[in-house]
Formats: sequence, structure tokens, C-alpha cells
Amino acid sequence: MTRNIILAVIFLVLTFFAYDFFLKPPSFNSGAKAPDFSAPLINGDEFRLSDLKGDYVLLDFWGSWCGPCIKEIPALIKFNNKYHDQSFSDAGNFHIVSIALEKSDKHTKRIIESRGLNWNYHIIDVSRIVMMSSLAQLFDVKELPTKFLINTKGEIMGTNLSIEEMSKILDERLN
Repeated sequence: MTRNIILAVIFLVLTFFAYDFFLKPPSFNSGAKAPDFSAPLINGDEFRLSDLKGDYVLLDFWGSWCGPCIKEIPALIKFNNKYHDQSFSDAGNFHIVSIALEKSDKHTKRIIESRGLNWNYHIIDVSRIVMMSSLAQLFDVKELPTKFLINTKGEIMGTNLSIEEMSKILDERLN
């Protein structure tokens, strides 16, 4: 009897930690301030998220090894082409910032070029355990793809919204 109780407690504790680490969505609510960070872009320039304040930003966490991430690339390109350089009532522009979570940057640049990811901001965050990388930890990313739509004030408007949901939000703000 005591052994069964101990096993049940261990099971519950492990289940809680597994949920917390692998399944729990990012802990940012709409309206929360997006954490500022700086990181090198693939072209070597230094990037700082706060430099895009005044613009809408889609922060896209992905991986070159992630099937669903690769599958959604055409939709992201179309989304970027639709909203980049548009005139918004309350923003200067729209940008996608891609953050590739990788064990190495060996294939990522090739995928960015060959698949036509035509936006300016590409970051490769290399870590031996990809979901433990500094940017994944900063944004509490537990699965890929994970997206954050950020408003002109640097606040998170939504997490893991569909392309259609993000389009609706941005369409309402077009001039």
C-alpha cells in the first residue's frame, strides 16, 4: 500500500514537471511586455528587438529540423509580402524576426536562402539542447514553431496565433 502511494506521488510529480517543461504554452499573456534582447543576425549585424519599437513584429521561433516549421514557410513568405512596407494607422512597418533554434548553423542559412525567407532579420540561436537556448528560455518556448505577435509598444498581442488571426489583427490597422 505505501509503495503504491509513493509510486503515485512520484508519477504525479513527474507528470507535473513533464507538463511544465514540454507541454505548457509560453507564459506571456496578451499585453505583457516582450523581453528585449540582442543577438547577432546571420549577416553579422547586431540586432536588438527594441530597435523595432513603433513597428509590428512577428517573432518566429523555428528550426531547420522541424517539419511543421518548414511546412509553414510558404505561408509566412506570403504573410510577410502582404504586410511588409504597408502603411499602418499606428505603426511604421511590419517585420518578421526569425529565430532558428539549432544544434549547429550548418544547414540553416542554406534553408533561409533556398526557401526564399526574404525578410531582413534572421537569428540562429545555437545550443546543444535547442529548447534550452538563451532565447528559447527568455521567451519560455517549449515547442516549435512558436510565434509572438508584438505591437508598436513592444507588447505581446498574441502567442501562436494562426496566420488568419494575425491577418485579421493587422488588416484592422491598415490605412
